[in-house]
Amino acid sequence: MNDAVERAQSTVAAMAEWLRGGGPEHWVVETSGSTGTPKRVMLSREAVKASAAASARRVGASGQWLLTLPDSYVAGANVIARSLLAGHEPVIAAAYGAFADAAAAMKEGPRFVSMVPTQLHRIVESGGDDLAALAGFHTLLLGGGPIDPSLRARAEAAGVDVVATYGSAETCGGCVYDAMPLDGVGIAIGSDGRVRISGPTLFDGYQDDPEQTEKSLVDGWFLTSDAGTLDEDGRLRILGRIDDMVITGGVKVPAALVARRLREHPAVEAAEALGTPDEEWGQRLVAFVVGDIDAAAVRDWVAAEHPRSWAPRQLVALDEIPLLGNGKPDRQALLALATTNDAEAR
Repeated sequence: MNDAVERAQSTVAAMAEWLRGGGPEHWVVETSGSTGTPKRVMLSREAVKASAAASARRVGASGQWLLTLPDSYVAGANVIARSLLAGHEPVIAAAYGAFADAAAAMKEGPRFVSMVPTQLHRIVESGGDDLAALAGFHTLLLGGGPIDPSLRARAEAAGVDVVATYGSAETCGGCVYDAMPLDGVGIAIGSDGRVRISGPTLFDGYQDDPEQTEKSLVDGWFLTSDAGTLDEDGRLRILGRIDDMVITGGVKVPAALVARRLREHPAVEAAEALGTPDEEWGQRLVAFVVGDIDAAAVRDWVAAEHPRSWAPRQLVALDEIPLLGNGKPDRQALLALATTNDAEAR
């Protein structure tokens, strides 16, 4: 048995005791730290249980879960809690050689799994037994990063029931499913375009950081770091992080929308876009791309749908996007790559 499996088993036992009322007052999870130092988020039992109940109501069932994510992050902790609250210990994927083997170890009845897009991409690409096993799950919750529409379409064509989720550690994980908030969750857009969230799944604060807690929890609302819009039906569209708005040559460019456009190119396997300091432009937009495409094609592809001023001024070609332990893009590593690969896209 490897260390990861032993740690997960220990977490399952601790979570079971905590849900029964034992242990500390809060379950503490770390944020991803994708933009700097991770924060320690304090979740109450009530928030964890409310999140599990709202999720089950939205997808229409509860049952056993397969743990494929690190248990130290909120998504992994939720998998464990939701499985235990449904009366089943989760199956730990790391204890098995393949996804299909882990799925085969699960009990009869509705089965659930939570993944990040990279994990789904690998299963879809591999096909075979793993993809067939995934198609047997009641629901796949997919979150933790941008979702390529073509990836979702391929998974659904193979029979996988995909639900795209949005949330954070501070909201006890995904609290918006396929752009609609879960029952009891409130969504509002501030005057600065910032997404605000309220409801029973909110965290109680950051451990040992009252100053940051006061900034982030205001009048019962969590002030996220994301910009977004709400349509007339209340559907949430995330435009990207507030600090992803790149101001280059005086033009505001939403880096997330540029990255989304790049992922739609048939030659691109994965892409991110970030801003980095530039003496001439103030900031320059950098495209990080896995795929067979050159700088000129990147600019032309973006400009075909968006203003030419949104086109990246630098291309960094990669074999893969660097990821954090929870599967999210490692923004700090990407920015470091931008400074060591300063070839401009003309």
